[in-house]
Amino acid sequence: MTDLIEHPTATYHTTAINEAGLVGESIITGKDQLVVKTADPKDDDQGTNPEQLIGLALVTCLNATLEAIEKRNGYEHQSKVRADVYQAPDTHGLQFFIDATVYIPEDVIGRKKAQAMFELAESRCPVAKLLGPSANVTFTLVNEWK
Repeated sequence: MTDLIEHPTATYHTTAINEAGLVGESIITGKDQLVVKTADPKDDDQGTNPEQLIGLALVTCLNATLEAIEKRNGYEHQSKVRADVYQAPDTHGLQFFIDATVYIPEDVIGRKKAQAMFELAESRCPVAKLLGPSANVTFTLVNEWK
């Protein structure tokens, strides 16, 4: 195991560990330890996989960011976020493609304000900032939730 790199400005820290690979368990350490069963997405075994976890991380973080923006602007939280995650082959193995869809009810705040909130959330959400520079990730604001 490598030495922990200290981040003096960090406001939160967690540790995720996987020693089994794709099939087995991954663990979040700490007082509220979380053990997550993992499985190959192409098998019928129960368990989650990196595709599901990265999608869940993105939608949760982005919608929480939108919730804070809505609240700061005096709106009730009404945004919704969906991520479709695809696994596809590439020249060196596999790659992910993520299509993130964001819905903010325009009938309440208008298209211009919804667009501004969407862009602000995309620029502030830590997971969106991490994934956003990738050509494999798209973010789309929609005016209808399906």
